[in-house]
Parts: sequence; structure tokens; C-alpha cells
Amino acid sequence: MRVVVQRVREASVTVNREICGKIESGLLVLAGFEADDGAADIDWMAGKIVRLRLFADENGVMNRSVVEAGGQILAVSQFTLYASVKKGNRPSWSRAARGDVSQPLFEQFVARLSAELGKPVPTGVFGADMEVSLVNDGPVTLTIDSKAPE
Repeated sequence: MRVVVQRVREASVTVNREICGKIESGLLVLAGFEADDGAADIDWMAGKIVRLRLFADENGVMNRSVVEAGGQILAVSQFTLYASVKKGNRPSWSRAARGDVSQPLFEQFVARLSAELGKPVPTGVFGADMEVSLVNDGPVTLTIDSKAPE
């Protein structure tokens, strides 16, 4: 499982000109899956994201989690996180899990994030052509891979 986490002042995802997910201050999480990802990857990733200390404390130091900051999370599925550009100029998506595999994984991930966060996690529409808008705060952007935690 691979994610891009961005600290945002606000973020939204639109499908067919309708906003289907929107948050104020919090984290935008773009999530991609491989075929062999499972519950352990989801549990580890959700826990890691919710506990990351990316928000300023009273001294202006990034020392608070999204929970401690009272923030929200917007989750968007993104198979392109598994692009390979090793050969040629056209990316290969062969490492990304097929939709019938990744959709249930994404749904489990969102449920786990929601449980860890203690509030609903809005999303985009799986498999749809989405427009994601955000105001990146910082900017703070992290990439995390459950198979290669750093």
C-alpha cells in the first residue's frame, strides 16, 4: 500500500461537477494498492497516518496529530501511485491492484481511518474521473509505503 499525505487547509474532490467529499483543515490522503496488500497493510497505514505529528502545537512545532488538532481526513483512491516509468515514457500500471481487488481494500482502509480518527472520512468516487482541489498547508507532503516504511 502506498499513500501520499498532504496537510491541507481545505480539500475537496469533485465528480461530474458535484463535490462528493470535502474537508476543512486536516489531511488529504491519496491511496494506492497492490494485489498482495491486506489487513496488516491497512491497519498499519491507517494508524500511522492518524498518529503522524504534522500539526503545530502551541510553540509552532509540528507535534500534534490530526486527532489532537481536531482535523479531518479526505481519502481518494489513486492507482497511479504504482506507476513504473522504468521503460520508455509511458507509465506502466502493472503493479497496481485491479479495481475488483483495490476497491474493497480502499473501502476497508477508509473504514479503518474513520475508526482511528473517530469521525467519518469523506472520499471521492472509486474508479471515477475525479478533480481534487486543495490548499496545501506548509506545504507538508509525505509519501509512505507499507512495504518499505522509512
